[in-house]
Amino acid sequence: MTDLSPLDAAGVDAAVEAALAAFAAASTLDELKEARLAHTGDKAPLTLANRQIGGLEPSDKAAAGKAMGGARAAMGRALAARTAELEAERDARVLVEEAVDVTLPTSRQQPGARHPIETMQERMCDLFVSMGWEVAEGPEMEAEWFNFDALNFDPDHPAREMQDTFFIDPPSSGLLLRTHTSPVQVRAALERRDSLDEGRGIYVVCPGKTFRTDELDATHTPVFHQIEGLAIDKGLTMAHLKGTLDHFARALFGPDAITRLRPAFFPFTEPSAEMDLRCFVCGGDDAACRTCRGTGWIEWGGCGMTHPNVLRAAGIDPEKYTAFAFGMGIERTLMFRHNVTDMRDMVEGDVRFSQQFGMEI
Repeated sequence: MTDLSPLDAAGVDAAVEAALAAFAAASTLDELKEARLAHTGDKAPLTLANRQIGGLEPSDKAAAGKAMGGARAAMGRALAARTAELEAERDARVLVEEAVDVTLPTSRQQPGARHPIETMQERMCDLFVSMGWEVAEGPEMEAEWFNFDALNFDPDHPAREMQDTFFIDPPSSGLLLRTHTSPVQVRAALERRDSLDEGRGIYVVCPGKTFRTDELDATHTPVFHQIEGLAIDKGLTMAHLKGTLDHFARALFGPDAITRLRPAFFPFTEPSAEMDLRCFVCGGDDAACRTCRGTGWIEWGGCGMTHPNVLRAAGIDPEKYTAFAFGMGIERTLMFRHNVTDMRDMVEGDVRFSQQFGMEI
């Protein structure tokens, strides 16, 4: 019926009847859509016939237009009526199939999650509190004296340059965003030094946010978190430091964690060491391991015996007392402990990243 003429009344009536029958036979809205396209679409017989009206004789156009108009109107009414029927059937079916019993008890979905950096920091602090240490905090905007001078940094040390440190305008103000949490160690020693005269040592752990002019990438971020420890007492040695860090590592990474101390240099400790963890991926047996780069060890943090000049800056006699200190990044610890490969995941704010760590309190 593709060559239907708009003047063929019988053919037009037959096309309308075929369309009405197709609409009535459709049992779903999808079937009705197919029927609509077949009988009213661009290639439908009545559509093609309607396009022929423009080529008819003037005397025939009125009759043809009237016939085609009546045919299209009849199909439109039938299509609208069948659409309303099928939509009503669909809505009634949805009410039955998707009914929800609102009286049933449900488990409440957590709308958010605690950030794993926060929970990791609390876990670390709790470990030291259980050992009798105190948690000390200090300001994030710090005086240059606490951040550098009191920690035995030379006046021309590279860390004092603006390309490494965020200084507060004007630069002559002597204020900066702290580059490590070590200034809290100095503040804690100043506040608690009287306890040394009373026969009690100083044992503090200092967690917090730090700032450096690093670009954000998979392993660096300009804002990150550290946790540092300081112990001041009579007779402390590197053996006490090693025992403390071994206990710390095994509490975080399991009883099989193996550590080592590797000679290093820091202005505020002497002797100084880097603390490494035995590679938890290859165990030191794979020369091609991407995690430890075939060395078998992963750098975790720095440590050492506190330099006498740092003790003097806090008003403590280094001839009478010795001290050790250590520090490591909380983000780095989180990456080790939970196999997080990209530090950017920690700072982008996607709650799905935090939810996988649960709601540890």
